Formats: sequence, C-alpha cells, structure tokens
Amino acid sequence: MLLGALFIFSSAEAQAPKVSTIDLTTAIADVAQKAMPAVVHIEVTQRVQVPSPVFPFEGDPFFRYFFGTPQRPRYDRREMRGIGTGMVIDGEGHLVTNNHVVDGATKITVKMASGEEFEAKIVGADPKTDLAVIRIKPPPNLPYLKFGNSDTLRVGEWVVAIGNPRGLEQTVTAGIISAKHRTGISDPSSYQDFIQTDAAINPGNSGGPLLNLVGEVIGVNAAIVSESGGFEGIGFAIPSNMAAAVADALIKTGKVTRGWLGLSLQELTPALAKSLSLKSSRGALVVDVVKGGPAERAGIRKGDVIVNLDGATIENANELRNRIAGTGVGKKVNVVLLRRGERVTVQPVVEAYKPSERMAALDLVNRMGLEVKEISILEARKRKLNSREGVLITKVDPQGPAARAGLEAGDILYQVNQQAIRGIKDYNRIVGQLQPGQEILLLVRDWRTGETDYLTVVVQ
Repeated sequence: MLLGALFIFSSAEAQAPKVSTIDLTTAIADVAQKAMPAVVHIEVTQRVQVPSPVFPFEGDPFFRYFFGTPQRPRYDRREMRGIGTGMVIDGEGHLVTNNHVVDGATKITVKMASGEEFEAKIVGADPKTDLAVIRIKPPPNLPYLKFGNSDTLRVGEWVVAIGNPRGLEQTVTAGIISAKHRTGISDPSSYQDFIQTDAAINPGNSGGPLLNLVGEVIGVNAAIVSESGGFEGIGFAIPSNMAAAVADALIKTGKVTRGWLGLSLQELTPALAKSLSLKSSRGALVVDVVKGGPAERAGIRKGDVIVNLDGATIENANELRNRIAGTGVGKKVNVVLLRRGERVTVQPVVEAYKPSERMAALDLVNRMGLEVKEISILEARKRKLNSREGVLITKVDPQGPAARAGLEAGDILYQVNQQAIRGIKDYNRIVGQLQPGQEILLLVRDWRTGETDYLTVVVQ
C-alpha cells in the first residue's frame, strides 16, 4: 500500500524535506487513466508451412508395389494466431510494438481501449532492437503517448506497465526500476541496453509501454527471465530514447541506418585494466580497426581504450557500440581515449554501417531466420552438385519464418522471388531489399531427398 507523498532528503546535510508534486496515493491510477486509451491489443495472423504427415503404409514396399508412392505436397499450410500489445505514438496512426509480435504477420488487427478495431500495416521493423512500427487509419482525436528521457531514470524509481498479459486486456501493473543497462538477455549481436523492472510482465505484454509517474513512456516492454514461462519479478524494457530514435527512422525511411566508426570492441575487465596499467575498468577496449574506416583515419589504434564520446562517459563496449550506432551519419564526434596512460582526443566522422559480405549475411539472419554461406568445392562434390550456384543454409532459427516454412540446415537456396542466387553477394543484395511482411517464393533443394521444391516464406 502506498501512503503519503514523495519526500527527497539531501544526503549532505539535514534539511527540511522537499515535497514533490506527485501524490503517490493516486499517481499510479492517474497514469493508468491517462495512458490506457493509447495502449492497444494486437492480434496477428501468420500463415506457416509444416511438413505433411506421413501417409499410412507409405514406407511399406508391398504397398508401394501395388499402389505406387502417394503424390502429396511436401508441406501443408496452416494459420497461427498470436497476441501482443502496442502503443499509439502520434495522431497520424503510428504505433510502436515489438518486432517479435508482428514478424511474419499476414494480418494485423489492432483493438483500441474503446473497443474499436482497425487493420494495421507494417511501416518498418528493426530486429536488432526488436522494435517495429505499424500504422492504422487514424480516427478523429486519436489518443497517443509521448516518449520521456530514459537517460534520466534512476534505479528505484516507480514505473507502471500496461498491456494484455495472457490476453487480459488493459492490465495495469506497477513496480520499480530494478537496474539499467542490462545486456546479453537475448540475441548477443543485437543492440541491447535493457531497463530491468519488477513490474509484472507476462506473455502478451510485449510491445506495451513502461511509464514513469508523469505518464511518459520510458520503455517498451520486451522480455522476461523466467523458468516457469510467467512473471518471476525480472522483466526487461527497451529504453525510450532508443525506441524513439528507431521509431522515427522507421517512419521516415522504413529502415534504420546505424552509425559506424570501423571498430571491433571488447569489454574491459578488471584483469585487462590491470594489465594495461589502468586505474578503472570503465571504457571500451579497441581490439581491431577497419583499414580505411573513419576510426583509422582519425588515428584510433588497436589497444586504445575509449572512455568518453561527445562528453558522455563510456562504461563498457556495449554502451559505446549503441551510442555510435545511434549517432547521425556524417556527424563529427569527440572521442577521448587512453593510450599508454595518456589521454588523447580524436574527432572521427561517423559513417553509415558497412558490414563485410560475411557480416552482411549475418545481419540478414533475422529477415528470414536462417544463416547461409557459399558452397565450397568439397561440399559441391559431396552433394554431387552440377555447379556451386546457390547458397548453403547452415543454421535455421527454430522460431523464425524459414523454420515455419520447413527449411532445414543443409538445404540449398537457389532462387528468391525467381531471382537466381549465384552466391553470397546475390543473396545479400536480394534479401536486403525485401520488405517486412512480404511473402516471397524460394526455390530450395532438400538435403534429405535431393529434390528441388518451391516454398513460400513471409519476411520479418
């Protein structure tokens, strides 16, 4: 039970308490009343392909002798439904939610708190931050939420979560900020900087707002850590500053262009700091510099420790990576680094992210949920292939669209939308141009049977 008002005391000396304007006896109810009209229930429909069931007696030689091998499609098409939460962010009908809520959706239905329902379309998605923007045809006086500044959050601050856990619409829960700058929660290659909270978050809350006590969105609820599959007091939200920047880019261009300096970074552990004669383990250790990249041109070297970017202290490699990624292309930044105990300041100019061909292929993993590589001479001989055209599927995300279509590691991809895939360059170029929610046609060679079939996949 919350009683009284919020008091702030000076730690330096005893002073008369300063009473904030927020009354905690009504604050959560006020936030809920203000925000709920702009929080929506999202229902998605996905068309998936699953392996066809085996025909009875299909493997029996006696049956095949008299009746032959039954001709049946390799896969059956089925519809699956899922739910999530979203929030309206402007009067133009744009909504923010998680990418994993709407990826692969063939139909998206948005239900407002008023009961009105609208069909939504995907504007853009960014799997690296697990964010997506969808849009509805806006009704008059559409209520919407505003983003707050997540950089000013303090551990212990009260927050409110609103969503549709287990399909229970417009559920309000409250808690505090448990921690900041959490990383490594899901995909380690993604841009993570999670807010941790103990406000109850369950399946169905994904994409809903985490709000401060003045009703500003300071996070987008995204994940939980749980052995039971339900709430255990550890939830994670994407910070509002990251969400606002990604949403703005998706609305304007349909994609996110990230900043790049051409650096490979490593966390600076206490042991590494000691070996480098550093007084602190704060900062990001440069382990490699791309030849000809902006960092090399500015004079950054392997072994430097970056401790400050544009006046902001860098705590670790992940923070620096995220800050560079969020910096506008073409901007000159001030980088302070430690080199053999001396502080050096350089000013590289941020460029658009330029991955290598291999990294570009890895960056496209989330588009279809698979990894690919060139077909080597040995692999072509082993598989008795007439040529090395196509790309070999090396890994399939069990929750991704490729797996839902029935693709497996070892299959060979020859075409995307009837465009030939001769190698990794073709794959990167063609898949990189696909739009979220687009249904595409693939020509694939089954590694088990050697047969070539056409399959459809919905890009996420």
